[in-house]
Amino acid sequence: MKTTKIIYLFGLLGFSACADLDLNPLSEGSSEAWYSNETEIEMSVNDFYRSVFWPSLSDEWTDDYTRREALTPITNATINGEWGTITSIWANTYKVIARANTVLANLDKVQGTVPQQTIDEFEGNARFVRAQKYAELVFLFGDVVYSTDVLSLDEVFDLSRTAKNEVKEAVYSDFDIASQKLPDSYGSSENKKATQGAAYAMKARFALQMGDWAIAKEAAKACMDLGVYELYPDFDELFLTRTRNPAEVIFAIPRSRELNETWYVRDFLPRNAGGWGGAQAPSWDLFSAFLCTDGLPIDESPLYDPHNPFENRDPRCASTIVEFQSVHLNFTYQPHPDSLTVMNYNTGSRQANNDTKSVAAYASFNGLLLQKGVDEDWLPNFNAENDRILMRYADVLLMYAEAKIELNEIDQSVYDAINRVRARSYKVDPSNINAYPAVTSTDQSELRRTIKMERRMELAFEDIRYSDIIRWRIAEKALNQNIYGLLDVADLKAKVVDQNLWFFPMTPEIDENGLADLSPMYEAGLVKRLAIRSFDASRQYLWPIPTKEILINKNLEQNPGY
Repeated sequence: MKTTKIIYLFGLLGFSACADLDLNPLSEGSSEAWYSNETEIEMSVNDFYRSVFWPSLSDEWTDDYTRREALTPITNATINGEWGTITSIWANTYKVIARANTVLANLDKVQGTVPQQTIDEFEGNARFVRAQKYAELVFLFGDVVYSTDVLSLDEVFDLSRTAKNEVKEAVYSDFDIASQKLPDSYGSSENKKATQGAAYAMKARFALQMGDWAIAKEAAKACMDLGVYELYPDFDELFLTRTRNPAEVIFAIPRSRELNETWYVRDFLPRNAGGWGGAQAPSWDLFSAFLCTDGLPIDESPLYDPHNPFENRDPRCASTIVEFQSVHLNFTYQPHPDSLTVMNYNTGSRQANNDTKSVAAYASFNGLLLQKGVDEDWLPNFNAENDRILMRYADVLLMYAEAKIELNEIDQSVYDAINRVRARSYKVDPSNINAYPAVTSTDQSELRRTIKMERRMELAFEDIRYSDIIRWRIAEKALNQNIYGLLDVADLKAKVVDQNLWFFPMTPEIDENGLADLSPMYEAGLVKRLAIRSFDASRQYLWPIPTKEILINKNLEQNPGY
């Protein structure tokens, strides 16, 4: 393969940022003197997994998310090459790629003095990281700069972009070698470094993004056949801080207060418990996507009541979004405008209900709060240390099923994969098909709709949705629908509550992609438009190359539309 050239820390370059080059980081020492023994290489490999090198594709960029009346450069179609997120992801991704290349180039220094199994693990981790990071770049940017070499500063201005299909094949190759070199586990509770299963699973994810169904199927099946992973029995407990390293988690970046690696969560917590009550919250779009207990969408199921929207819903609905009138963090959660007081179970008495707009103007703008992963551990300083799960077994099962569906290889293994995930949410055995709505359809189109809705219910608020709506090419539908919320209090009471229409005045229609049409409620004057989403399909399926990289390198061409 022809490869273009890349500087050791490409992406941090810039004439005005020489101090950021970090050519000999203190954690690694000089590449001329480093990598001389097992300890030094181990330190370098561990450095691959710093959280800064593993940014998320935020759910805030999707239709699952409401941040009051705010939008992002993606959801208001103002994305450009000067957006700090793009600059940061580009720079840090190439930085860790360069470090992986450097480790691979120096493994010969310890040949014969370090056990071969250990060298294989070093190589497997470096190849895994290089594959995963190039996979992310290709998904976001298309054609990217590609190199497996460690290059000098003088070579940097020769950089150009390599066709994504070339890079794609190199990514698959690196994942394959990584899966051969890596262990299936490290014999400890740590899941920070890559394993054989992580290589298979991440390859499957990338193959789905590229539309390579057969490759995705084979990679997902290889992960399943390891026999290492299993679904955690309780969906609610899976995401709590105390549930460390369950057998369902394939790859995660640990968080720890001791290491100052936490997630600031005050926006997600109820105001009664000291949070900011839905400043960031699940959207009505997501709320409407959860199926009913008969397996039907809300616009088709006779079980759905828009005025009691949590009743008869897939259990993952209340596992993801706080159910009204439930006890949440020792307070009753009830956003109803007439509920001026609620029970405080810490004191055993009622108090002013700061989670209704009648009492607190900035209470949740759409009445919803996040439930998934939230527990009392978040309260002392509003910093959570839940591990950041990047891949889990449920995702692998659904990827396998999706790939088989796209190949039109619809067989029992497809039903088994989907139903294992769905039955877990009902806390029943998959074989007990009378206890949950088992998937049985043989129609490819219907199963495509099923997998879209299943992934959304299962993986909400795990930073998977953006990848899904981009690869399914439905972002122009999902992100050109507006964000809606509750009317101001006086209108809410007069037009909704007094008319016995609380919580939802109408049942929205759900289309073939599982997307809800909430606009009729707005057109009837029964809800408030919080923000106007916008997605430009002519350009936004790819991100722009960072502007500063284009300006300093005449060999880099910008993506269309930017």
